[in-house]
Amino acid sequence: MAKKPILILQMQRMGDLILSYPLMLWLARRHPGHPIYVAAEESFYEPLMKLSPPATYFPWSGAAHLERKEFELVLNLSIREKAAVLAGRLKTEARLGSVRDKDGSRRIHGDWQLYRASLVRNNLYNRFHWGELNGLDAVPFADIAATSFSAPRTLPGSNKVGLFLGASDAAKRPNAAFWAALVDELHGRGLRPVLFGGPAEKALGAETARLAKGPALNLCGTLGLDEFGAVGQTLALFITPDTGPMHLAAWTGLKCLNLSMGNVNPWETGPFVPGHYVLRADLPCAKGCWQCTEDSLKCHAPLTPGRVAALARRLAGPADAARLDRMELPGLALFETGRSDLGLYCLKRLDKTRPDAERLASRFWQTCFGALFGLWSNEKAAEAWSRLAQGAPEEAAALLGHIPEMGRRFKLGLRSGAPLDQSFWTASPAMAKPFTGFADMYLKNNDYSRPAWGRVLTLLERLVAVCA
Repeated sequence: MAKKPILILQMQRMGDLILSYPLMLWLARRHPGHPIYVAAEESFYEPLMKLSPPATYFPWSGAAHLERKEFELVLNLSIREKAAVLAGRLKTEARLGSVRDKDGSRRIHGDWQLYRASLVRNNLYNRFHWGELNGLDAVPFADIAATSFSAPRTLPGSNKVGLFLGASDAAKRPNAAFWAALVDELHGRGLRPVLFGGPAEKALGAETARLAKGPALNLCGTLGLDEFGAVGQTLALFITPDTGPMHLAAWTGLKCLNLSMGNVNPWETGPFVPGHYVLRADLPCAKGCWQCTEDSLKCHAPLTPGRVAALARRLAGPADAARLDRMELPGLALFETGRSDLGLYCLKRLDKTRPDAERLASRFWQTCFGALFGLWSNEKAAEAWSRLAQGAPEEAAALLGHIPEMGRRFKLGLRSGAPLDQSFWTASPAMAKPFTGFADMYLKNNDYSRPAWGRVLTLLERLVAVCA
């Protein structure tokens, strides 16, 4: 008897689809014999099918066919309303992600999917990558932690460096003047720049080529995604903002230097495979940025063409961590993607700076939510709390000082059932917001029911035990 398929709804952009590839592999290994179906945007998945893990793809126009099937699991990774409606209509043994129920209510199924929703405007301390959050509700954590990837390739003798010019938002990419100056800086270091971009980048590519003093092969708007994947095999390095082509390049083994700027968080959407590099402004506002609140894009200024070209010269050959350690990159932080001792994605900072308050707090909340949701025991979170209390006592005190108020509000809610007002998490101290943000989402998601109040009180008691 044929086994029921597993369906992933991923109707976001190309990068989100590529970050679903590890999930497809985890599900296929965990559920042998169950076909993997993916509903996605046809314009994204069609040119990528040669690079995708084995799966049967359906466009949105094929939703009627899906409704005639019975599924083992439906996992909705999309924020679109039509995806939530479809997830609620399908016949399935289990659902995860956002679902519009038949009674009209919309709920998020799965602690980790709900945790991800709680990060909206609240991701300062988040250290879980989107690629992992896609799977943490659906597959055992041991499967994720045991996953290994091949290192990105190094091409001996190649001096070609790809520059992907575009991004979904102008704030997330350099302008034409920067790219043109980078072209010339790369030439000065014996590297041959090649310009990449889709149809939307044709004008930007032409302007960059016009402003540059030296030549640059301009391929903007000339290659499909499958063709880009092939051409990328000839490059020594790919310099790119946080874009879908960056994820495609990383997935195909092309070494990436991610110029992380604007309202992106590389801990969430950086190159998922180990061995790539992320360069970001070392500014307080560049940590966990959801939406720029400054009067100018200050995170752009430290990324100068000369610094980027000097780094590219080193990365285009065999990686040498010691040489990278000795680089002078004032105002910048350089990271290498990898896996932490927890078995999760991490960004390893390549300078010798001591962990600051933000890094200590982030480690604490990562280990704390992992303990609360059953990934590991409380000991890991208690160890992270001890380091936080010693290295960042003000942050530790801010969380401890807010715990009585959280307990008071939860107990009042348990007695009265009255909803929390928005200020419960927005006005809480920054150090407490990961917990108050999740609690707020959890209570709303469960209609402020008595069991929901009981669970957030239990989670608070566990938090107190860790901090003790």
